[in-house]
Amino acid sequence: MQKLKLAVLVSGSGTNLQSLIDAQKEGYFNSEIALVVSNKASAYGLTRAENAGIKALVIKSDKELLDALLENEIDLIVLAGYLKVISSELINAYENKIINIHPSLLPEYGGHGMYGLYVHEKVFADKKDQTGATVHYVTAEVDEGPIIIQKKLIVDYDVIKSPEELQKAVLVIEHQILKEAIKIIEEQ
Repeated sequence: MQKLKLAVLVSGSGTNLQSLIDAQKEGYFNSEIALVVSNKASAYGLTRAENAGIKALVIKSDKELLDALLENEIDLIVLAGYLKVISSELINAYENKIINIHPSLLPEYGGHGMYGLYVHEKVFADKKDQTGATVHYVTAEVDEGPIIIQKKLIVDYDVIKSPEELQKAVLVIEHQILKEAIKIIEEQ
């Protein structure tokens, strides 16, 4: 079982980051969140990191990001609501060492512009009977990398009345499978 140094990249509130911080505290996985990076200074995920005693940085350029990752000896990058497309330079430097959480059962509802509530609005509008979340490796093609883990949610439209309610239900799955994905990678 490997112990990896993780960098978690966030752009917003950081609920997936918080689930990883909690999982680390519980000893769910061996790895250590060594760095949290956001492209937005207003991201609450930075506050979550600081509250947990984790180094937190605001970085806008890919060169600065790569330098920070190398300087902190990061083994695995976890995209947890990071809304900036990763550069090919970074993907090449960390080939098969970048994972992303996506709020659908890829390949459905993936690709450019499909993130957050937009995904759930589309699933809701299409009245899909199931949705879920996916953790996958990041490649140059957005949301097309090899899948590590997926978990389904059967959608009951008598219970789930809006895209926002659907988002909340899927977020529970995201929190579970993201920490499971790290455990899977540690065992490889």
